[in-house]
Amino acid sequence: MKRNLLPLALATFWTIVSLVSTVKAEGLNQVESTDTRGKPKLLELFLSFLRMGLTAFGGPAMIAYLRKMAVEKKQWLDSESFQDGVALCQTIPGATVMQMAAYIGLKVRGVRGAIVSYIGFGLPAFFLMLALSFAYARTHELPTVVSIFSGLQAVIVAVVANATYSFGRTSLKSWKNAAIALAAAVLFGLMANPALIILLAALLGMLLNGKQPSARSAAHLNTMPHTTIPLLLFLLASAAAFVLLFFFQKELFDLAILMSKIDLIAFGGGFASIPLMFHEIVEVRSWMDAATFLNGIVLGQFTPGPIVITATFVGYLVRGFQGAFIATIAIFLPSFLILVGIAPWFDRVRSSPWFSRAIGGILCSFVGLLLSVTIRFALNIHWDVVHAIFAAAAFVALVFKLDILWVILAGTLISPFVF
Repeated sequence: MKRNLLPLALATFWTIVSLVSTVKAEGLNQVESTDTRGKPKLLELFLSFLRMGLTAFGGPAMIAYLRKMAVEKKQWLDSESFQDGVALCQTIPGATVMQMAAYIGLKVRGVRGAIVSYIGFGLPAFFLMLALSFAYARTHELPTVVSIFSGLQAVIVAVVANATYSFGRTSLKSWKNAAIALAAAVLFGLMANPALIILLAALLGMLLNGKQPSARSAAHLNTMPHTTIPLLLFLLASAAAFVLLFFFQKELFDLAILMSKIDLIAFGGGFASIPLMFHEIVEVRSWMDAATFLNGIVLGQFTPGPIVITATFVGYLVRGFQGAFIATIAIFLPSFLILVGIAPWFDRVRSSPWFSRAIGGILCSFVGLLLSVTIRFALNIHWDVVHAIFAAAAFVALVFKLDILWVILAGTLISPFVF
């Protein structure tokens, strides 16, 4: 097999095996009804989420628009089922909005519905980010482009600082939560292993957070078909894909493993992936410098969908089109598999007070993670009065709920004239 044809062959292999195994598994699953009357067709699901993905600016704010489409307009789910999905997607790692798209598809058409919804929602962001990465690689040294990114890097510091403020305000309800967040920030600043920090935060959450969660009603328990068989076949197909990469493209294998690891511990939504990615790619492996990584985040703000699409930018600069393709799959695959596996059992797991306390601790560590990365990003900016004003103005605008896309666009238009 020619090395330059491997990614295409790998993608074809994984897609065919996954889809065929899913069809067979759902046919074997006696829990799922074969009657699809009143349910959307797979093509309708794909096109609906493709249209949503084209305008999915604003990150978690898109959940409100997903609710309007799935609950109010299409009536695929009732309000309580949708809220259960939001709770699930906030609890598990991965980009919350992407996970919600998959959850809706899973709820109405099983695993196949989850696949087409997930892909449809993410495709616009992937292709746009790929085009922007291609353009960046060829124009980033032009004076005008340098000026634009100089200003936007200061804006990105404000974006992450605002995320720290927003998540801290909602997650840190007591001094105990603040202590967990501060301890996590210090450990992240010392570049300790992120997985160990998250584990420590979960343990502290179980020990320090004594508040019992409210009891769940049984109205929506076990309303989703079990996904054990398709999940196992998905895992086997994914493992086979990783084995092929290991033997034929070791560099792509390393990239895929790294992105998968980041996705697995990215609790708190897409923003959690960015500081972890920064730590691994800039500080540990030195695949690019901090300024270039910040530029990738800037480009990610121009695309619809989750900010974690920055993985496409990283993959492209590290390994070209093949790297962009592999990095994008790897940054989304683990959390998707977790969603498929845990969704039918979530109500039972969620009712455990120990589980709720552990998740609370993990979310506190996410605030610490954002705080540490705000400081790291700020240290990589050549600050002067103009940069400081830029960052302060962006932060104030975001605090007062101005859409992030308008903040980025304003920074893009003003930067060439002041830097």
